Parts: sequence; structure tokens; C-alpha cells
Amino acid sequence: MKNKLRSLYIADDEKSIRDGIKLLLDWDSLGYEICGESGNGTDAAADLLRLKPDLVLMDIRMPGLSGIEVIRQLFESGFSGHFIILSGYSDFKYAQAAMKYNVRHYLTKPVDEEELLAAVREISAIESRDLFIQSRSKKEVLADILSRSINASVLANVDLGLTADKYQLIAYENFNPSDSALPYHFSELFSAAGNANSSSVHIEYRHHNLLLLMGDQGINLFKRFLSHYESDPEKGSPLDSLFVAYSDTVGTLSELPGAYMQLEALLSRRFFCVQGQHVLGYDDMPSSADTLYPLENSRIETYTATIIDYLQTFNRRKAAESLYEIEEYLYHVDADISAVKLFLVDLYLRIKDTMTHRYSTLRLPFDSNSNIIAFINDRHYLYEVIVYFSRRFEELMNALGNSSRESVIDDVIYYIDHNYSTNLKLEMIASLFGYNSSYLGKIFSKTVGENFNTYVDRIRIDHAKTMLTEGGLKVYEIAEKVGYRNVDYFHKKFRKYTGESPAEYRENHRTE
Repeated sequence: MKNKLRSLYIADDEKSIRDGIKLLLDWDSLGYEICGESGNGTDAAADLLRLKPDLVLMDIRMPGLSGIEVIRQLFESGFSGHFIILSGYSDFKYAQAAMKYNVRHYLTKPVDEEELLAAVREISAIESRDLFIQSRSKKEVLADILSRSINASVLANVDLGLTADKYQLIAYENFNPSDSALPYHFSELFSAAGNANSSSVHIEYRHHNLLLLMGDQGINLFKRFLSHYESDPEKGSPLDSLFVAYSDTVGTLSELPGAYMQLEALLSRRFFCVQGQHVLGYDDMPSSADTLYPLENSRIETYTATIIDYLQTFNRRKAAESLYEIEEYLYHVDADISAVKLFLVDLYLRIKDTMTHRYSTLRLPFDSNSNIIAFINDRHYLYEVIVYFSRRFEELMNALGNSSRESVIDDVIYYIDHNYSTNLKLEMIASLFGYNSSYLGKIFSKTVGENFNTYVDRIRIDHAKTMLTEGGLKVYEIAEKVGYRNVDYFHKKFRKYTGESPAEYRENHRTE
């Protein structure tokens, strides 16, 4: 069956030119049939409104109405056909005024066959594309726009009901990420709340449920929805089962791919939502002033040492502040969630390893490494991991226990006895326990009967004596293990407290 021919109208005040155009190309093979012609602008305008041809060849200068005046009238009436302007060299700048009426094809007289053929073929391609777009659904066209398969500007001559002065893109999914199927569609709830069918379109794209809001009607209706989320949706209600992310508003369909990228970034950051948070908007992203920085695994060592100190000194407030600092740091890193989880796993396992080594005689409440790794990797939110850390730390402090110690000095001595191998300073310990260093030094000396540094040296030397007689470690290795980085200084201190060098002590006391 032969395809239906498009219609062609010729308007030129010279009959010879009109006749020449008819013969210049094989219009039938190009898919056009001539539906009319005119040598007068006024008559042409009336014919075009009545015939509505697909293509018009229009002279720029004609009696009655000029070609520009005809084009303007047709444009204002909603005429959707295409124009090719015919003009003399002297009229070319005048013809350019038609640009504001979406006319993009100009030919100077005498008309060149190749130029006319190229212009007609280009217009035919545009018409074919428009027909193809018209044959597709809104959802298919929107998917092509989001994937950048087509540019939204090609919709200028196609009415798909997507025209608006502003747009907003919404993504929604299960509030519980473990659920496989959506119990409700936000698009259905949205439509049921008002006359939203003409102001919203639901589309499934790249495994995401999306809702395109169009114009003030759709966007304002969504704003009313947000107020329900902000006040916490009623438990068990449809809204309680959904998580919603929304982009910033954009002015054109061509900007939708950018809005979708914004949604993808938001959904990827759902891990950082607070407990019970049902909505994540574009304004919840770290601002441009809050520069994201790379994840630094070197921070793990610092966090480990800090938290261990607070746990051993039962400083719950400082331990909680450290967890908050870690949470804030991770919120501002530019890294995959898998890398963030690995950071947390590494941190916790280092804390476990250090504490179990220092308190080897105690049964500390740590899970197995495999259970720790599985728990953290299975969490959907950062706050779940932070809560886990907080609870385990509380159990750890209870296991260490200070109920049998009557004063802060007992706690300080307990801390020294388990950390003598580190670089202990009175100022650092005073800070950990929340005391002024001068005051703590005075009450330590009064309570213990010797000053802080003397007590630390004595504890270290006692441990060194045991290592010298019970193991095969070299003297410099023993010095480092008990907290002396300078072996000569260790020799000096050892002789001061024992009256012998480390080598003499080992020789004299090995058999004993």
C-alpha cells in the first residue's frame, strides 16, 4: 500500500517561478503532492489556514501580505507546517526576521535544485521524526530524553502533553530496602490526592520508579505531600512504606537528564539518612561550600587510639563525641558506600584487636570477626553502625569495670597498668579523665606515695624484669615493648631501679 503523500503549497508572485518549482524536483518521489498555489499574500494566508499543508515555499515579497506577515499570522494561529523562504539577495537580511517564527530554511532566487532538494529532505526527516515521536507514549519519549537518546528540543512541533514552564523529578522506593516489591506506588497515591493526571507522569527507568511533575499544579501538590513526611507518616500507612527523593526544579525537558543525575546521587547517599527519614531532597546534598574529600584510611589509626583511650578511662561523653566526629567525617567523603563500610569494619576490628591484646585476662564482649564484618556490610544506614558501635562500647566499659575502684586515682593506675608500653604523659591522662594536670599530679603523689613519672617508670621496669628472665628478647626489643624508645635511657632507668644493667640482671636472675 502506498504511503500517504505530504502536502505542498507554493506562494510566489511570479507564475513562472511557481511553475519552475513544480518541475524542479520530482515531488512525488519525495513524498509530496501540490495542494495549492498563490501569487498573493492575503490569498495565501487564507489558503494555508484552510489547507494546513505540511510544507510551504513562500516568497518574501508579495502583494497583499508579505511572506513575513503571512508566516507571523500562521505562527500565531498554531500552524505546525514547515516553511522554506524564497528571497532575492537584497532581501536576505529581511528574511532572517522569520527566525523568531522557527523558520530555518532560506533559498535565494534563482532557486538552485540541489539547495532546494537538501532543504526538503531535511524537513522530511524532521517530519518523519515528529511522526515517530507522536507514535510513542509519553513514558517512552521521557526515557529517551533521560538517556539522551533524543534531545528534548525535537518535541517543539509534537504535542505529547509534556509542555510546562517547570518540571521536577521524583524517585521512590521501599522505605525498608530489604523489601523486594513495592506495596504502594507513590504515583498512585499522588494521583489519588488530587487532579494530578495532567500534571504528572510515572515512568520506570533503570530500575527506578520515577514521577515527573509538570508545572505549578504538580509541584505544589508534591509540596503538600512533603508536609506529611516531615511530620512522620502514620505507622502502617501507605506513606510509611515509601522512601522519596526529589530533584531541584528545572525549566525545560532538556534539563531532565541533569535532574535524574541529581536523583541518582541522592539515592546513593541514602546510607547517610537519619533514623526514620522518609525523604531526601536535593537540598540535603552537601553544599558546594562543603567540599567532599577523599576517604583517608590513615584516619583509622587516629580514631582507634582516641576511642580506646576514652573507653579505658570510662569517658562516655568523649567516646560519643568521637563517634559523632566519625559520622560527620564520613558524610563528607567522596567514596562508594562499600568503601565507607570497609573503613568502619577496619576501625572496629582494630579496636577489638588492641583491646583484647591489652586485656587478655578479661573476657571482653566482642563478636567474631566474621559476624562483625557481616553485620556492618548488611546495614542500610550509617546510623545503624554508629548505634552498634555505641552499644558495644558501653558493654566494653562495663566489662572493664571500675566498680571495685574507689577513686579516680584507682582508674588512672588501672589505665597505666594496661598502657605502660605507650607514650604516657600526665597531661594526656589528665585530659582523658577531665582533670587539670597539675591537680591530678598532686593528688596522685599524695594517694600513691610517689609521683606520676616515678610510678610509670617502676611499672615499666617491673615488666622489663619479667621479660629479661622469662624470654629470649633482645634488650632493645624489651625497652621498646615497655615504652622506652631510647635504649640508652632504658639502661639508665633500669640501673636506677635495680642497681644492675639489663644484661647483668638477666645473667644473675635467669636461674632463679
